[in-house]
Order: sequence, then structure tokens, then C-alpha cells
Amino acid sequence: MGKTSEQWCQEIQEEKIEADIWERKFQVAQMRNETLEKSLSESQNERGELKPRVAELEKILYQYRNRNFVMELRASLDRIEQMKRRVEELEMALQNCEMRIEFLEASEERKKEQLLYC
Repeated sequence: MGKTSEQWCQEIQEEKIEADIWERKFQVAQMRNETLEKSLSESQNERGELKPRVAELEKILYQYRNRNFVMELRASLDRIEQMKRRVEELEMALQNCEMRIEFLEASEERKKEQLLYC
């Protein structure tokens, strides 16, 4: 036997509540994503600022090798390695952000499709 209009209304109300919950979760995720994107942008700016410094350090490194300053050479190498690690971390953060965005977009599409079938 079919559902009564009251049962349909109840089911629709429950679906609306669930959709609202998912919308709030999406908004929270979107805010986190915006924060991550801002952080990523700042990190990319920092990376852009670090590139000339890395080039400068590589030049200094060459000069130190020619002058045989072993202690200063090691310090420069450490700084370059730290910068490389930071760049790798930033690239990983970018990949994570991109994956989150794709997941959220796919999730949003599924929810929209579910709402259309209600």
C-alpha cells in the first residue's frame, strides 16, 4: 500500500533536515578549504620569494667551494635542504587541497542528485 501524504511530508522533512546537515558540513569544509587555499597562496608566495634566495645560496656555495670554506659550505647546504623540504611540504599541501576540492565537489554532486530524486 502507498504512503499517506503525512508520511510523505515526514519523509520530505527528514530529507530536508539531512540536506541542511550536509550543507552545513559542506560550508564548514568550504571554509576550511578557503583557509587552506589562503595558506597555500601564502606558501606559494613564500616559495616564489625563496627561489631567488636559493639561487643566491647556490652561487655562494660555488664561491665557498672555490675558497674551501667547509664550515660555511655545510651551513649553506643545510639551508638549501631545509628550503627543499619546505617546498616539498608545500607541494604536498597543494595536492591535498586539490584532492579535498575534488572530493567535496563529487560529494556535492551526489547530494544534489539525491535531492533531485526525492
